[in-house]
Amino acid sequence: MKVAVSATGTDLEAQVDPRFGRCQYLVIVDTDTMEFEVTMNSSASAMSGAGIQTAQTVADKGVQAVITGNVGPNAYQVLSSAGVRIFIGAFGTVREAIESFKNGQLREATTPGPAGKGMGPGMGMGGGMGRGRRMGMGRGMWGAQMMPFPQVTMSGSSMPPPPISREQEISLLEGQMRELQRQLEQISRKLEELKGHPSS
Repeated sequence: MKVAVSATGTDLEAQVDPRFGRCQYLVIVDTDTMEFEVTMNSSASAMSGAGIQTAQTVADKGVQAVITGNVGPNAYQVLSSAGVRIFIGAFGTVREAIESFKNGQLREATTPGPAGKGMGPGMGMGGGMGRGRRMGMGRGMWGAQMMPFPQVTMSGSSMPPPPISREQEISLLEGQMRELQRQLEQISRKLEELKGHPSS
C-alpha cells in the first residue's frame, strides 16, 4: 500500500510533522517493502490554501492513504474526493507511524465536523499572517507549529478527536529538536568545508 506521511525530514527516521498542509516534507512509503520517496512540500509557505495544495500534491502521487497529526476540512475534502483515506494522531518517526498504521493504532478521519462548528474561516493560518503569532496556545516559538486538532468526526463517534497529549507533544518537540540539531551539524560541516578547515 502506498501512503504519504507528513514529515520534518527526508527519511524514515524523520519525525512526523503534525501539520499536514504546512508540513516540510511528504515521505511516500510502500508499506509492503518500506521503500520510499521524498517530496518537498512547496505549499508549506503558501499565503493561503496550503492544505488544499498539499492534498492535491498527495492525490497526484497516487497514494491510497495519508498519515499525519491532523488535517483541516479543506484538505480533507480534496483527499476524500480523490479516494485517499486519512489517518490522524500520528507522532514519533515516520517508521513508527507506519508501524502504528499497520497495527491499526491510528484513528481514521471519516467525516469533517458540521459546518459552523469551528470549521470556518479563522481555523487555519490566517492567510499566512500567523507566523509571528502564538495562535493563543501560549507555547512561545512553537505556538505557530502546534496547531490544535480540527473537529473531525471519527468513525462511530460524533466527538472531535482529543487534543495532542503531553507525552505526544514532548515526543514531537524532542524529535523536532533532534532534526534541527542534525541540520545544524550539516550546516556547520558545510561551513568548515567552505572555509577550507575540515572538521577534525
